[in-house]
Amino acid sequence: MSAAAELTPDTEQHLRKRLAASQIRMSERHPFFGALLMLAPVELTDTVPTAATDGRQLLFNPAFLQGLSTAELDGLVIHELLHCAFLHVPRRRDRDPTLWNVACDIHINGLIRTLEGLSLPKGGVEDPKLAHLSVEEIYAALLQSGKVRKLALADLLDGTMDAAAAEQLSAHWSDAMHRAVAAAQMHGFDAVPEAILRAVQETHAPQLDWRSALWRHVVRTPDDFAGFDRRHVWQGLYVETLEGETLEVDVCIDTSGSVTEEQLSRFLAELRGIVRAYPAVRCQLYYADAACTGPFEVDADRPFAVAAGGGGTDFRPFFAASAESAENYQQRSGRTRLAVYLTDGHGTFPKPAPPREVLWVVTPGGLESKRFPFGTVVRMKQ
Repeated sequence: MSAAAELTPDTEQHLRKRLAASQIRMSERHPFFGALLMLAPVELTDTVPTAATDGRQLLFNPAFLQGLSTAELDGLVIHELLHCAFLHVPRRRDRDPTLWNVACDIHINGLIRTLEGLSLPKGGVEDPKLAHLSVEEIYAALLQSGKVRKLALADLLDGTMDAAAAEQLSAHWSDAMHRAVAAAQMHGFDAVPEAILRAVQETHAPQLDWRSALWRHVVRTPDDFAGFDRRHVWQGLYVETLEGETLEVDVCIDTSGSVTEEQLSRFLAELRGIVRAYPAVRCQLYYADAACTGPFEVDADRPFAVAAGGGGTDFRPFFAASAESAENYQQRSGRTRLAVYLTDGHGTFPKPAPPREVLWVVTPGGLESKRFPFGTVVRMKQ
């Protein structure tokens, strides 16, 4: 018998009562989700094999729901709800739909496993080693590994939408998320799990792309210092000035195997762009795995030096090798010499932390940001 034939009025009423009961349970146990569910339309339909979302509403196949336990039903509802709230449909853009769906499911199912009273229907995709990462990072890690992940049923429907529709959807869920957080807090519950709250902030707070962060840290603009270079005003040119005559930067690239050729090319392209745009920026380039090679002078008009690697990862040799030049620069200029390190973050850190500003550019699937003992962490996404 088909799912459509089974949906008698009595069956539909029974399932809607189960879904309403799920919302009540969420309001009691996880008030954030209870409040958020009030803003999510629910549809019973046989147009999807199990459950799905188009980014706006939650779609459930009646026949599939009938076979779920209470905990599995609750987990499934929250699974589809988080797809919507985390904007997984419009965030896909031109990525492979199936692989993106796998990445989203890994992230969401990892979160659900941390919540009391929730379970998941059998057949879901999970990977505890990747679940803590952002969806974009999980996608990039899966793409890099080349491993095919099985996805029994795709639950993210076509994400094709124009910019205006995507912006409207983002605004709707951003407002809904913040309303749900406020509602939970007003009831006196400490009920927004830290992992969920962090994911909310990452999804709906303005994001700084790693390229922008690299430029911002390396290049000191008028927002930071004195303003325009007045030597060029008479020509009608308002040129951003650097504090002092030069800004010296040490750049290190992890050659232990954690940085792919494609990632290295993107990183060096940004570095070349900085040096070309700001001749007063002087970069020294190092390569390191368990040992350190360099420094090499960076010239925007010449090929960058390349060093072989493949050993283990130890961050101490680079900081030791660049310590003397960093100290000399600070004595001359009164400023710390910036260190930029491209890595996956899995290695031995120096103790104590070096007395300088450090920017970590972390490859997809790398060490969690909170586990870096010092410095600023930005993540290279696909």
